[in-house]
Amino acid sequence: MLKTVKDPLKQGHHFDQSLGGVAGMFENIRSNTQGISNQHYETEKKLKGTILPIFDRLHTEIKNKSKELTKGAGKGSKTVDKARALTQKHIELLGQHTASFESHSGSMKATDDPYILQRGVLHRLNKQIQEENNNRQDLISVQNSFAQFEAHILQTVQNGMTQFLQVVTTQAEHTKAAYGDMVGTSQRIPLDFEWNGFVQRNNTVLIDPAAPARTISSISFPNQNHRSTQPLISGSLERKGKIMRSYDTNYYVVTPSKYLHEFKTDDDFAKDPVPELSVYLPDCMIGAVNGTKFNVKGKDKSGGKLGGAFSMSHEMQFKAHTPEAAAQWWEIIRNVAGSVTTDLPESTPASPVTGSNSPVVATQPAAVQTQGLEKTGTVAGEEATPASAVASGSPAPVNPTAPGAVVVDEPAKS
Repeated sequence: MLKTVKDPLKQGHHFDQSLGGVAGMFENIRSNTQGISNQHYETEKKLKGTILPIFDRLHTEIKNKSKELTKGAGKGSKTVDKARALTQKHIELLGQHTASFESHSGSMKATDDPYILQRGVLHRLNKQIQEENNNRQDLISVQNSFAQFEAHILQTVQNGMTQFLQVVTTQAEHTKAAYGDMVGTSQRIPLDFEWNGFVQRNNTVLIDPAAPARTISSISFPNQNHRSTQPLISGSLERKGKIMRSYDTNYYVVTPSKYLHEFKTDDDFAKDPVPELSVYLPDCMIGAVNGTKFNVKGKDKSGGKLGGAFSMSHEMQFKAHTPEAAAQWWEIIRNVAGSVTTDLPESTPASPVTGSNSPVVATQPAAVQTQGLEKTGTVAGEEATPASAVASGSPAPVNPTAPGAVVVDEPAKS
């Protein structure tokens, strides 16, 4: 544990160094672990200095008791064995001379007289019995002393174990208190203590949750307000469609680059603002304004599928919301347009344009007409010639299928 929780802590720079946090918890673990280690050392000293000598002395007493039994009771047993052997020898001698008495008719030495020998047997038998009784008393004394010694052994063991319990209980209580202190220290750490400290230490790189979210209005970038990015005029206009011949409202812009762009809306965020139609005004012709209406004739340069494939010329009929707005749009477009005519837009759809040799008669000023397809260059096998599309008076009826007549419809919006 001490090798793992080093001082100072290897990863300590990740934590708040003030008390009450994770760093303090690890310091508490380290100090309590050191205390547990010291307590183990003290327990070892007490066991070796107090408990172990008790059992060492008991071991010595047991060895001495064993020696005492070997030298005391063992010696008495040898004496008894010796007395028994001597008695047995005289009994055998008595048996031998009693047999000789029968065969020699009573002629023998005085020392071999069976009477003397019998008395000698009784004497030695009595001495044997005394030795046996003495040995018995000694063994009884030894037995009694062993009962007392056994009680002494158990008392000594019990005393030693009691003292051992006191020592290890003290150690266990200290260890329990140390672990309890570790747990208590960890549980007292506030849940947001380390995070608050981390935020304070790293407030220069962390995101302030109280700071407002970024908005595009608060962001600037190079050339953001350059004069070439500011429209000369912008707003909604209505333009007559090709098929339905009805007016659709779109968002239009005239830029300093002299382009007239058409967009679905003025929203820059929901969709990438790619122009539906882009007309370069210096290449265009603008007619006169009539109330809320005016016409612009030019080519679509937006790069759309239809405009890119056929390079179509468009005659666009616009209608503003008010005559003042129409005049304002017309004035700005007139300043950058390639040419200006005094022709007024029609209130009804214009008739198809005839060939260059066909006269046009109109009771009212006619709208600017489309010249034709420039990519193909021919219609029905003949060279297409630009038609002068503006005349006064009512348009004369023209047969669209007559030779040399070119009828070009306004392309559909891409």
